[in-house]
Order: sequence, then structure tokens, then C-alpha cells
Amino acid sequence: MRDYQWFPEVSGNLALSVNQIHVWKQDVSRTPAEVELFGRLLSPDELERAGRFRFDTNRTEYIVSRGTLRTLLGSYLGVSPRELQFVYSEYGRPSLSDGMSSGALNFNVAHSSEVALFAFARGRRIGIDVERVRRDFGTSEVAERFFSSAERVALRELPQDDRHDAFFRCWTRKEAFIKALGEGLSHALDRFDVNLAPGDPAALLATRPDASEVKRWMLWDIHLSDDYAAALAAEMNNAST
Repeated sequence: MRDYQWFPEVSGNLALSVNQIHVWKQDVSRTPAEVELFGRLLSPDELERAGRFRFDTNRTEYIVSRGTLRTLLGSYLGVSPRELQFVYSEYGRPSLSDGMSSGALNFNVAHSSEVALFAFARGRRIGIDVERVRRDFGTSEVAERFFSSAERVALRELPQDDRHDAFFRCWTRKEAFIKALGEGLSHALDRFDVNLAPGDPAALLATRPDASEVKRWMLWDIHLSDDYAAALAAEMNNAST
């Protein structure tokens, strides 16, 4: 994972091969002057969307995240960040418009609190998620409602002190996977299983109704700090990652 400092340029053009996945981290807590600089990269429709946020914090997160995304994409593609054009799926996921992407460059973005993560790959679907680990969050109720039966059993079998962090591990792994699928929450969270025990490498354990789908995907945890849980999901390819 690379730490993207802030603005205005990544040093030189970025190279990304088909057997690589790049993950960048951005601190979205910025001064007004810095936010203004990021905002200069945005398109009119992005600025309009930014203006619809009720709270300044959310507006800043969006502007810095989208400005960072444009800067990184521009460096991968060798074009000005302002020239990039996006299209959106029916689930609201952005992708580069026809003719803008070189070598099927795919990307995904996630942010929570003061952290934004950006994932890039060529020729395969990817998804990334990050969540601030809130100690006041009612994890048991959410798990019982959204997790699969196998995940609920695994969570209950853990010692009480381990369950809160295990919930966020499970949640970010599941969110990364459905974001990689590109279907958003229209893909029910109980249609697949991930592991959640402390110390175990992230893994997709089962997919339904197509059990063979599980062989096409890989999961990784992204370690930031004890305050955050994050995960990355990507399709397998014929080269090592």
C-alpha cells in the first residue's frame, strides 16, 4: 500500500501490470486551501454533487477523494486529471468512459472517517472497503440480520472480547467482495461466506447458488491501525498478484 501525500502530482506516470494490484491511502482531513485545490480537478457534475452534502465533513471527504482519484487515474493513463470522464452503473459505481481507459484499468474507492483507500488493477474486477471500528456500534444485531448462517455461528463461537473486531473484519471482507462484483447491496450478504476468526488470512469460503464462483476470487486484509478494518477483493488471473 502506498501513502498518497496530497496534491497536486504523483511523481511521474504510474505503471501497473496485469499481475499487480495497487492500493493507495489518503488522509481526507484537509485544510480549506487544500480542499479548494482538489476541487479544481472536479467536473461540474461532481461539484454539483459536492454542494448537495449537508455537512462540511462529508463534502470535504467527497472532494478530496474524487480529486485524489482523478490525480491517480491521470497518472496511470498519462492524461490530465481534468480530462477524465466517468460513467456510472445502475448501482452508482463509477468507471472510465469509453476510450478513456487504457488496458482495461479498473478501480474502486472506499472511505471512512479520515481515511480513503483506492485500488487499481488491469483486466479484472476489484473491490475495496474500509470502516472505522466503532466501539459503540451494535454489531450483534447487524450480524444477525445480514450475515450468513455460517458467519453468525462462527461469530457466536468466538470469545466475547473478540467478537467486535471480528464483526468488522467480516463486514469489510463482504463489502469488498460485493463491490468487486459491481452489484452493491443488491447482492444479498448472506449469499456467500467469508472467514472472520482472528489471525486467519482473509478468505472467501463459499458462494451461492454457484459454488464454483468461490475459486475465482481472492481476499486480503489491509492493515491500517487498530481504529480501522479494511479489505480488498479481486478476481484471480493467470499471473501471480
